[in-house]
Amino acid sequence: MSREILINITPMETRVALVENGVPQEISIERNQKRGLVGNIYMGKVVRMLPGMQAAFVDIGAERTAFLHVDDLHFDRCGNGDDKDAGRPDIRTLLHDGQKILVQVIKDPITTKGARLTAQLSIAARYLVYMDQSTHTGVSQRIEDEEERERLKEVIASVLAEDDQSPSGYIVRTAADGVSASELKSDIHFLQRLWRHIEQAKTGAAVPSCLYEELPLYKRVLRDKASEDVEKILVDSREVLTELVKFGNKFSPEIANLVEHYPGERPLFYLHGIEDEIGKALQRSVPLKSGGHLVIDQTEAMTTVDVNTGAFVGHRNLEETIYKTNLEAATAAARQIRMRNLGGIIIVDFIDMQDAEHRRQVLRTFEKALDRDRAKHKISGVTELGLVQVTRKRTSDSLEHVLCEVCPTCEGRGSIKSAETVSYEVLREILRVARAYECDQLRVLASTAVIERLLDEDSAQVADLEQFIDRTIQFRAEGLFAREQFDIIPV
Repeated sequence: MSREILINITPMETRVALVENGVPQEISIERNQKRGLVGNIYMGKVVRMLPGMQAAFVDIGAERTAFLHVDDLHFDRCGNGDDKDAGRPDIRTLLHDGQKILVQVIKDPITTKGARLTAQLSIAARYLVYMDQSTHTGVSQRIEDEEERERLKEVIASVLAEDDQSPSGYIVRTAADGVSASELKSDIHFLQRLWRHIEQAKTGAAVPSCLYEELPLYKRVLRDKASEDVEKILVDSREVLTELVKFGNKFSPEIANLVEHYPGERPLFYLHGIEDEIGKALQRSVPLKSGGHLVIDQTEAMTTVDVNTGAFVGHRNLEETIYKTNLEAATAAARQIRMRNLGGIIIVDFIDMQDAEHRRQVLRTFEKALDRDRAKHKISGVTELGLVQVTRKRTSDSLEHVLCEVCPTCEGRGSIKSAETVSYEVLREILRVARAYECDQLRVLASTAVIERLLDEDSAQVADLEQFIDRTIQFRAEGLFAREQFDIIPV
């Protein structure tokens, strides 16, 4: 499989696309005025305790106070390991109002919610993640070879012993698979220097203040997404190219060699069809090559993906048609989940299949397609209702939340009242206003569609109402009024 990373730089934002076999799979966007907070370390202040929720609100200098749960604090857990509440202390024994605390953002603010915090700090390099107040060495589950896992642990232990360092906590990242001991040693020394800098910065730091800021998107991509199977990294800015090469040489020279400048006049994202794919990823309906389609609805609680056969009628029988559609939908749904950066609970409603083997094959195809997703996720089996449940770690806004805002007309409902409905509301409101105010006539201001309805299909009801209230009713169309907006003015 060929993989490329495309980086588009403008003064307003940075956009990154991960392309596999010529097809975009992931889109990341970071706006310069709204950079994400995940990974940033702050000296914050506890501003409100929530004993009932075992949590606290912490001021980190953001627009909204951030949320810190007791599970994300340091404490010695004891008791039954099967009981998640066992050994958990009351948060009031660990924190109090006004307390200064060193915290790290693990989830960006989303819609009306503030950032999610942890006091269990960590900082990442190319191959390792350093964990504060931990002595455990973990290895990414994606590294499956047991001998390699043991080798990596032994290398870290020997480096720490050689430097006469006390045991420290590290997580070995997937990119470390097969790397040399010298490269791991270099990563360890870099993380130790960086952590010492943070420790020095927190002494006398103002509250709230940022002590460590995560790398910008284009550098994070080089650190986190660039792996051996990436063939090329194209960037359309010479300045950023210089920074990336310098950054890459510092951490991973073989990755730095993949970075190339794109000098073409035609925009990079247009050339590779990324702009079209971004537009499609904002649409509710996703067409399938077979003629079927997906319908994706994103809500506050969850995202639903509905599979429909549409125009696809197949060539054999109904069961075969459904199976073919579901197989194609499984791959397409996995790609859309990554493209749209959907998080939280995702429900995929495949078309009902009678054959148990077909159900297994569709689920296996879906799991295989999501295997390439770097975000932590879990797929359940097919439920009794034929639904597949997916949970995917949400750390930042989805593509829709980054690029769009709630429609001011329908306010997120996805539909508006018909002209007929609003017309009837106007007639009822006229009756109420006529009873409440002494006047000679009433003036109705409404959208063009509603006024046309009142003067045409509902003209007989208007005439009866004028006779009933014994007043004249004037109508005026307001081009700037939304469908559901109207005013009735006593004159």
